[in-house]
Amino acid sequence: MDKAIGIINANYDTPDLKELINGRTAASVPFGGRYRMIDFALSNMVNADITSVGIITPYKYRSLLDHVGAGSEWNLDRKNGGLFVLPGSVFGISSPGSRFLLRDFRRNMVFLSRAQAQYVVITTANVIANMDYSALIEQHEKSGADVTMATITATEADKDLMGVELEAGKVKSTFRGVKPGDEAFIDCFVVTYSLLLKVLEWYSAIDYLDFFEVLAGDYDKMDVRTYKVTGYVHSVYTADNYFKRNMDLLDPCVVDELFRDERPVLTKITDTAPTRYAETASAKNSLIPAGCMVDGTVENSVLFRGVKVKKGAIVRNSIIMQSCTIGENAVIENVIIDRSNVIAPGTVMKGAADSVLIMAKNELGK
Repeated sequence: MDKAIGIINANYDTPDLKELINGRTAASVPFGGRYRMIDFALSNMVNADITSVGIITPYKYRSLLDHVGAGSEWNLDRKNGGLFVLPGSVFGISSPGSRFLLRDFRRNMVFLSRAQAQYVVITTANVIANMDYSALIEQHEKSGADVTMATITATEADKDLMGVELEAGKVKSTFRGVKPGDEAFIDCFVVTYSLLLKVLEWYSAIDYLDFFEVLAGDYDKMDVRTYKVTGYVHSVYTADNYFKRNMDLLDPCVVDELFRDERPVLTKITDTAPTRYAETASAKNSLIPAGCMVDGTVENSVLFRGVKVKKGAIVRNSIIMQSCTIGENAVIENVIIDRSNVIAPGTVMKGAADSVLIMAKNELGK
């Protein structure tokens, strides 16, 4: 699909992810045992045959670049097109919840100006979904719209999502924060290439605005429509939502919907040995990838590669990230433990189901 290029904007604030973004961007937060959050947006791009993808990076970009590299796992290490790491703006004012600042796009006009495309698909990295971007582009093209916003019917209140009000099939207005039943924008849209360039030119003097702040006064002049997405779609802008979405993966139906053979979710390849389960091990309703060593008990939990659960230890309703060790007879319940931490033997860490504890990653670990 040479008619479209892709931009994944990772340069925005997500303070409600708390300790999970210590030293990393939200896009590179580990997810689901072996992935990073950006894997879903990036895989959606390449599964739609979008072969030129730019990632706008924040100032905490090291872990993100370490993960995506040259884009080889996504078949984006190519001579024509490929993966482009783009600088994001570091300083400047912006409105709360802004995720598509004009100044981020203007700073990367070289990438945009060299594109040979009719359309630009733009998304954040915080939406967990296996979405068919080709269908989004097809509807946009057939409708002749200027902008097409991907939306869902909200099933829960979410202050981080933008609500959309429609009139005769077109967007009439938007508002911040949604409640169940609202039409909710999931931070993914397609815009006609020529219009995007015009908007960046028209509003160059106030490029601290978000793209949708600019559109707010012009919905009556532009043709802005929606594309309804069904199935499993959730945003992750808070630590509580991060915990819920990982726990969702313990449901086989969610796994079948997210990880499809026809649209695979691709990630950085890490070769590790199979997980070893000792005679003293017990594992129930948990997601445990390769490379772990389980001597204790794991229940209703998500583990990442290289986790060691020692004899007598109990991990319940928790997320344990890469290269962590849970010492003998330790008890971990309703906790997120970030990577490379060592929990001393006999330690008891318990959060609540609706307010999990978070242990920041050990910066001195491997």
